[in-house]
Amino acid sequence: MKSFNTDQHGHSAAESADVYAMSDPTKNVDDDGREKRTGTWLTASAHIITAVIGSGVLSLAWAIAQLGWIAGTLILIIFSFITYFTSTMLADCYRAPDPLTGKRNYTYMDVVRSYLGGRKVQLCGVAQYGNLIGITVGYTITASISLVAIGKANCYHNKGHHADCTISNYPYMAAFGIIQILLSQIPNFHKLSFLSLMAAVMSFAYASIGIGLAIATVAGGKVGKTNMTGTVVGVDVTAAQKIWRSFQAVGDIAFAYAYATVLIEIQDTLRSSPAENKAMKRASFVGVSTTTFFYILCGCLGYAAFGNKAPGDFLTDFGFYEPFWLIDFANACIAFHLIGAYQVFAQPIFQFVEKKCNRNWPDNKFITSEYSVNIPFLGKFNINLFRLVWRTAYVVITTLVAMIFPFFNAILGLIGAASFWPLTVYFPVEMHIAQTKVKKYSPRWIGLKMLCWVCLIVSLLAAAGSIAGLISSVKTYKPFRTIHE
Repeated sequence: MKSFNTDQHGHSAAESADVYAMSDPTKNVDDDGREKRTGTWLTASAHIITAVIGSGVLSLAWAIAQLGWIAGTLILIIFSFITYFTSTMLADCYRAPDPLTGKRNYTYMDVVRSYLGGRKVQLCGVAQYGNLIGITVGYTITASISLVAIGKANCYHNKGHHADCTISNYPYMAAFGIIQILLSQIPNFHKLSFLSLMAAVMSFAYASIGIGLAIATVAGGKVGKTNMTGTVVGVDVTAAQKIWRSFQAVGDIAFAYAYATVLIEIQDTLRSSPAENKAMKRASFVGVSTTTFFYILCGCLGYAAFGNKAPGDFLTDFGFYEPFWLIDFANACIAFHLIGAYQVFAQPIFQFVEKKCNRNWPDNKFITSEYSVNIPFLGKFNINLFRLVWRTAYVVITTLVAMIFPFFNAILGLIGAASFWPLTVYFPVEMHIAQTKVKKYSPRWIGLKMLCWVCLIVSLLAAAGSIAGLISSVKTYKPFRTIHE
């Protein structure tokens, strides 16, 4: 087992020496001295789709049901445009001060530090990493729910739709955590492309299954009652429920597109030619347009199939019972997708902590030393003891939090409401204004400021709806998910 130290960027001293010893180092390193990036708009698109198309796509029928055909569809389209628009602004800020030749920024916080500075950097850090931590906990819960749903589907098939079966989420959370401990040893975002591609394929698979089942239901004629304004007060919901659920539905749609949290980290994997901002804008267009296509299909066809009684999730809430084997496969795809998506959102956290520790204790061998190990069938693999211990501890802690607070997904809506506005709208707009020197009180300046204020109001309303949903979740919480729910 060979030992060597790493520099502040996480590269080994031996690797750095080898790189710079080459006769033409420009062929092996980028302009910042780091190992040459190899990502393309295609791999970036896979990262985006993995981050954006979550199992929440199957809950959009519920969101459309709360808002109705007109408002629901319109809000889906509006937020797809807002997300793409602000993502192009953020992509231009990867380099500073010039988007093509400026200094690279490796994280969202670095970008905010370059353009805005001050306390806004700390605000960005709290919003970004708080959101990322919440998502990793939420994904642990969601993956376990999908795995439990496989057992439930089999129970329904064998014992009837009203059978009384009790299945605990905890063993599945533990199994998910063990898998994440192993995958978390992938050193950085640059090595995640294969995992994101697999996860993207899985997301297409279960979204397509949900769409196909909805089409089959509509074709069969057994559809629910729909309405231009969604659920009807006094028939489907009370007046208070209509208000709070509408707020929550708008928030669900807005947050369903949010990937700004990891956009800069994804962009940092792109090779220099074509320019990173151009490749990232193309990837954003592909990612957002693909997502919108599936969102509209799932949301609208799901609403057409189930009407105002649309379930919170096609598959795990059993909008469909048969064919049970297809339900099993779709839920397995969700679990596999979340395995990859967990890493997409966890890697920025891992790298943030490791970069800080490398910078603060550069001579600590526990933190900086890498050990080259031969693994059968996989070849050489570099192991860092600090990375092994810290990442394992993180996964264990998030798994335990998921077990203690299995209604955390309701909390995740509140975290999403708190982070959506600053990360997806406010910071990209403010940095765009600073970068392009938009004149104060000009029509463009006024338009951008209005966009910020509208999205802030949406976030506050969604937060209110999420709090109402959280209170309801706590009141109805059951330690075990049962068939007879």
